Amino acid sequence: MPKIFQYLNFIIRFYTNDHLPIHVHIHLQEREMKAEFEISGDNVILIFKRIKGKKPLTEVEAKEVAVFLKENFKKIISKWEAVFIYHKKVKCEVIAKKLNKK
Repeated sequence: MPKIFQYLNFIIRFYTNDHLPIHVHIHLQEREMKAEFEISGDNVILIFKRIKGKKPLTEVEAKEVAVFLKENFKKIISKWEAVFIYHKKVKCEVIAKKLNKK
């Protein structure tokens, strides 16, 4: 389960057996959700989905991490390609500073 980002207290990762569409799993304490990416050029839409048997993120938490995911979607896509197409390891980036909404 490659951990690709730590944003504040959110852990963002891929699962090694993941599949399309491109998505990430977001963990915060005992909560987890999946965020799928719908991409059109430089625009991205996030679709949050619950994980069976897991408590979901709160609405406030989902909005907070969505700011980060939208800001970094190109890096996430690049890491997805590295892991699932080229079978390479990726480094986890740690971001401790809160991003502001645009």
